[in-house]
Amino acid sequence: MNAEFFEAIADIEKEKGIPKEYMLEKINQALLAAMKKNNPESADCVKVDIDEAKKKIDVYFQMSVVDEVENPGTEMTVDQAKKYVSRPAVGDTVNIPVEPKKFGRIAAQAAKQVIIQGIREAERSIVYEEFTSKEHEILTGVISRIDPRYGSVSIKINSNSEFTNAVLTAGEKIPGEVYKEGDRIKVYVVEVRKATSGPQVMISRTHPGLVKRLFELEVPEIFDGTVEIKSIAREAGSRTKLAVWSNDPEVEPIGACVGPRGGRVSAIVNELRGEKMDIVKYSENPEEFIAAALAPADVISVTLLNEGKSCQVIVPDDQLSLAIGKEGQNVRLAARLTGYKIDIKPESKA
Repeated sequence: MNAEFFEAIADIEKEKGIPKEYMLEKINQALLAAMKKNNPESADCVKVDIDEAKKKIDVYFQMSVVDEVENPGTEMTVDQAKKYVSRPAVGDTVNIPVEPKKFGRIAAQAAKQVIIQGIREAERSIVYEEFTSKEHEILTGVISRIDPRYGSVSIKINSNSEFTNAVLTAGEKIPGEVYKEGDRIKVYVVEVRKATSGPQVMISRTHPGLVKRLFELEVPEIFDGTVEIKSIAREAGSRTKLAVWSNDPEVEPIGACVGPRGGRVSAIVNELRGEKMDIVKYSENPEEFIAAALAPADVISVTLLNEGKSCQVIVPDDQLSLAIGKEGQNVRLAARLTGYKIDIKPESKA
């Protein structure tokens, strides 16, 4: 029976990845809990010895030999001790073995619950560690449920052999996206939190990090570090601006991101359901960077102002609306991309 017991522990380690040492510790706790529940008067002298090498589990009471017994639960006389050892003496400690089958139904149930709880905690810990390693990465999931009332989407996501359920809240969905149960979808892992019911994976489709990771997947030059994404400004579902820089003078960063016939950027635009991408060249020179960030508008001049990180930009009269963009989106994204407050004026009023 003991051999079968240890084989079962080995099977749990193989199937669920739970270390044997962890399970044996939980079993030790379970046996102690069961013994103490069944024998409250002897709770202080219960001992459990698990010998993995010999595939043996011993449970016993560690009783003290005394002249006169004051606590029958922890003490015995010399005559009583003779049943277990040949020559007992006062002050000796005698181990009295106990058979687990004598624990009783309630105590056995308590032990079972400790073991089950231990397995659950270990499984949650394994899942937590796996998904924590995927923070700020993209994972693919399958939509399992859509909540029509709150607009949230339940997604089953997996990483290697582990999986968990995550909720894409209404605020993290790309505006205008339509979801159906069974659809496969890419999500960005913002954070993984510990919770009583298991790991809580916070996911997003609106986070700028999603765009960054998609470009890393599509553009080999970004993946290997030749081209860097310096900053991203995004209004999900509408438009994103990226500032890119090449560490190799022979590699043109914008061209690398766009790809042959626009294939690379098109794949990302399709994944984001038509979200527009403005890819601009980063520059250490703030004036050049700000002018590039206002693309597709042409810029005549950029003047940095003394108060804080702000500047004044002059554009041709016919480029003013293009520079500002619909509802101010172009200048707003350019300001977030560069970190500068931008004041745009037409050439005629400069």
